[in-house]
Amino acid sequence: MTDPDPAAAASERSRSPTTNSLPRTLEWIGGSDGCLRLLDQTLLPDRVEMRDCSTAEDVWEAIRVLCVRGAPAIGVAAAYGLCLGTRPFRGKPTDAFSAKVAEVGEYLCSSRPTAVNLSWAVRRISRLTLAENAGDSGAVWEAMLSESHAIAREDAETCRRIGEHGARLIPEGGGVLTHCNAGALAAVAHGTALSLMYAAHAQLRRFRVFANETRPLLQGARLTAFELAAAGIDVTVLCEGAAASLMRSGAIQLVVVGADRIAANGDVANKVGTYPLALAAQAHEIPFYVAAPRSTFDLSLPTGDQIPIEERADDEVSTIGGKRFVAAGARCYNPAFDVTPARLVTGIVTESGILEPVTPEKIADIFAARG
Repeated sequence: MTDPDPAAAASERSRSPTTNSLPRTLEWIGGSDGCLRLLDQTLLPDRVEMRDCSTAEDVWEAIRVLCVRGAPAIGVAAAYGLCLGTRPFRGKPTDAFSAKVAEVGEYLCSSRPTAVNLSWAVRRISRLTLAENAGDSGAVWEAMLSESHAIAREDAETCRRIGEHGARLIPEGGGVLTHCNAGALAAVAHGTALSLMYAAHAQLRRFRVFANETRPLLQGARLTAFELAAAGIDVTVLCEGAAASLMRSGAIQLVVVGADRIAANGDVANKVGTYPLALAAQAHEIPFYVAAPRSTFDLSLPTGDQIPIEERADDEVSTIGGKRFVAAGARCYNPAFDVTPARLVTGIVTESGILEPVTPEKIADIFAARG
């Protein structure tokens, strides 16, 4: 019989009835000798299959190939990955164990460089090797697993609060445009940008969501449409090239997206294609909001110019379903993210409330208020 998983139990309690029909994005299965179970999002919406990870290498690969994706979710996955990667070394002396934690943490952070939640979670777990230094390595490791469960619980609660704070932004009878997937599939529960929609839907507000298909990997078409339709929310998929025309038509009253890293001045890194959406929203005088937890802010970076942008493989652009359609000899440009300047962002919805207008001073204030 396996030990009960407190993170899974808390996640179950925190799940919204709106998203209960969705499979879990990730969960720890079993006790100290358990594994991390992930929903393989590369197979959605055609197949729903789970993938069990028992090593740090398993988790690194799952993050890199986007089996698990979304800033909050990969942060939680990395925390558990650090536990899996150091579990075989629980019997080592404390110094040797701490060195292994640092090594595995650095390795996991190399899987995707832009989303700061990944390195944030690794740092949070790694600090326990100092805080628990008086104990043996086994006790330190158990503390690491407990802290990983805490991060998972907090993620579900944080996303729920983001939705509660931002639900009022969803226009009654209006249209909302979103990009990529920032929903329950990108977090332990609820999500960030889509959390606003789930909360508004639970309040019986009527609205329509327009989801950009999100080339090249179609996260909007495959994932956002999948979870919104499952929740009973009216959703329409469009090519991102049609977004500005849709805004001009009057069908859109709000744009809301997630984030993978936010600099100290409010510049936002998100899925590539977000920046032109913000420009089009400004041109059509449509509010452009970002929804993200405090853990997505990187106050060590003054502006978005310092955010590392992940470059991905050519074949994600040149092929679909294994078939190449880009002419032989042509190269592909495939950045995973772009940076939207703070001046284009109407506000940022966090678990602490809505930050508006977006200025370095207001960002500093929400961290000063909470420590």
